[in-house]
Amino acid sequence: MKLITWNIQWARGLDGRVDAERIVRAARAMADYDVLCVQEVADNFPGLEGNDEGDQFAELGRLMPGFSCVAAPSVDVAGEGARRRRFGVAIFTRYPVISSRSHALPWPADPGKESMPRTAAEATLASPFGPLRVTTTHLEYYSEVQRDMQARRLRELHDEACERALRPGFATREGGPFDSTAQTCAAILAGDFNAKTDSFAYAEIQRGAFPYRDAWPMANKGAPHVPTFCVHDQRYSKQPYCCDFIFVSDEVAPRVRAVSVDSATRASDHQPVLIEIAHS
Repeated sequence: MKLITWNIQWARGLDGRVDAERIVRAARAMADYDVLCVQEVADNFPGLEGNDEGDQFAELGRLMPGFSCVAAPSVDVAGEGARRRRFGVAIFTRYPVISSRSHALPWPADPGKESMPRTAAEATLASPFGPLRVTTTHLEYYSEVQRDMQARRLRELHDEACERALRPGFATREGGPFDSTAQTCAAILAGDFNAKTDSFAYAEIQRGAFPYRDAWPMANKGAPHVPTFCVHDQRYSKQPYCCDFIFVSDEVAPRVRAVSVDSATRASDHQPVLIEIAHS
């Protein structure tokens, strides 16, 4: 199984050109992926630099026939006419989607700081080794207060899911919304966390009763994280650093075979991260 996570910056490359097809082409050059987690997907946001009114959730879906899309817009506001403007995260997968959820993450007041709502898209997939819960997110960049609370909620969501899996409630079999669906502790959390490895948020995600673990050290023992941000564009930091991570649960950890970064692509201001997981 191969999963890529990538902040695609509304498909805007460092050449200033918005090109969703280039994003898919670059991801496919990295791997014949089964799951693609993307952040900063835009729909009808012509105010974004270089962008137009296009729906990138739909466009990316058209470029990946055979893949299902689980989207979680964090911003959903009125646009021109009856059309909404949306911006957020999405999971594209060739595996069947057993169930999906969209989680609104904390957005507390932080006076004087730029911020926007943040979400997490969750999909329980029928993977080759059983039900697998995949979550992708994009945490706040400007507000550390918000980012830390969002990280804590992600950890709590995982704890809650594991508790449901281990201590199931009463489920009906009536074809209604109370019917049982697969609940699992096996999970992957991937995305742009806007946090470095020495941050509270990075550590907080790996706490809890059922901790997530950063998959990079599992596959690259002793090697520091390869930078994923400000690699080719130093507008935000003169020193490139890693803020795009893939975390796995204890059930998935033994299956991790490789984690790598495409440091060469300039199709976004972030670099994509790939994880390879054994079926058995």
